Amino acid sequence: MKEPPLMKGCWEPNLKLRKAQRLFEDQVLGPESIANIGDVLFSGTADGKIVKLVGRRIHTVTRLGKPPCGSRDEELNCGRPLGIRVGPNGTLIIADAYLGVYEVNPTTGETTRLVAGGQEVAGRKLSFINDVAVTQDGKKVYFTVSSSRWQRKDYLNLIMEATADGRVLEYDTVTRELSVIMENLRFPNGIQLLPDEESVLVAETTMARIRRVHVAGLNKGGMETFMDNLPGFPDNIRPSSTGGYWVAMSAVRPNPGFSMLDFLSQRPWIKKLLFKLFSHEVLNKFVTRYSLVAELHDGGVCTRSFHDPSGLVLAYISEVHEHDGSLYLGSFHSPYVGKLDLNDV
Repeated sequence: MKEPPLMKGCWEPNLKLRKAQRLFEDQVLGPESIANIGDVLFSGTADGKIVKLVGRRIHTVTRLGKPPCGSRDEELNCGRPLGIRVGPNGTLIIADAYLGVYEVNPTTGETTRLVAGGQEVAGRKLSFINDVAVTQDGKKVYFTVSSSRWQRKDYLNLIMEATADGRVLEYDTVTRELSVIMENLRFPNGIQLLPDEESVLVAETTMARIRRVHVAGLNKGGMETFMDNLPGFPDNIRPSSTGGYWVAMSAVRPNPGFSMLDFLSQRPWIKKLLFKLFSHEVLNKFVTRYSLVAELHDGGVCTRSFHDPSGLVLAYISEVHEHDGSLYLGSFHSPYVGKLDLNDV
């Protein structure tokens, strides 16, 4: 990896994320991704539920897996819903890390599995499904598979190895065919269709970059870099109201400062030693609690960024979902949804 960029200009540290409020604190755990139908928010949580957030109330729409839930090893059966989108007919399209890609009726909770998780496609397993995007006509669903070797519960192994076994797949809802669009990516994570629906942006987390993958048209199967050498490790990507894209950084690469992942990327022997000595829970504590979200535009231009340098108000941000003048901030770990009024920043 290149030396991280200096945190100046658009990336200059600030305290703007501290103006956010926490919603549903201690009522939701790990609301990774957020979608809205009108003013009703939907998310998937660490205990395997799809929830509806209305006003100050939380309703469970459905549960994709089976309890018990709560521990790392129970995720396999409980499921872990990650990316969530609203399809053209008002249903929810959900990527569950273990169980697959689902269509869920937000009113009745009726569930249809579109793609089974764990199955082999073109010789590799769908071991860690992550984020999802759907075309406006609902005919194509694109999703990232972060790894064929490691499951979500072992994501630290995937980060430490920087394994290039991630893929982007396409599911055709008409023919029900599943095909591989791009492979050999390092921890592909968030995915976002561009307006012409001929390409998607894909966060390649462990490489601290965003790729543009062509999924249709003359360049189908091609790829170029949308933005390289980010000052953090990108997670989900979602559209902004100004025609750009909101990107949440799951961790930062401070410069000036010290980035554990950059340090370890050049020292594989230390990585192996750390894994022998420490548990996942302990290793997680090595990651700096610095929260950073940014708005990017075409050409890989950063237009604004919001920070909470010690994760005081918001920590472990996984997604920025803009709706009606506010940013709703999802998290893969925190027990709340963040809300930042754009008029305040």
